[in-house]
Amino acid sequence: MNDCIFCKIINGDIPSNKEYEDENVIVIHDLNPLADTHLLVIPKKHISCADEINESNSDVIAHVFEAVSKVTKKLGIENNFQVLNNCGENAGQSVMHIHFHILSNKEGRVLWSTTELK
Repeated sequence: MNDCIFCKIINGDIPSNKEYEDENVIVIHDLNPLADTHLLVIPKKHISCADEINESNSDVIAHVFEAVSKVTKKLGIENNFQVLNNCGENAGQSVMHIHFHILSNKEGRVLWSTTELK
């Protein structure tokens, strides 16, 4: 995708603060962090949002969560993080390239909880 900011980051056209990278994903620090640790896990394969996940590309998403595990252990935040994905503009997705937010606060302060839903 020529106009996708995440594709440009993946291709090295736009600099980023990388925490992790392999052949399938890149993990970068969010420019506007909402937590003490706020990372974006971005698959290198362009998938617009979760609505487009199917049997031919679901392996990409499995690899995303393998990277989440590696990065959270590396940073010492395992068992103290949330993973968030927004699907579509109405749900807050601002870049139409699927990505997952890793959010962690010191002392286990929860950012968002399903107990808040009533």
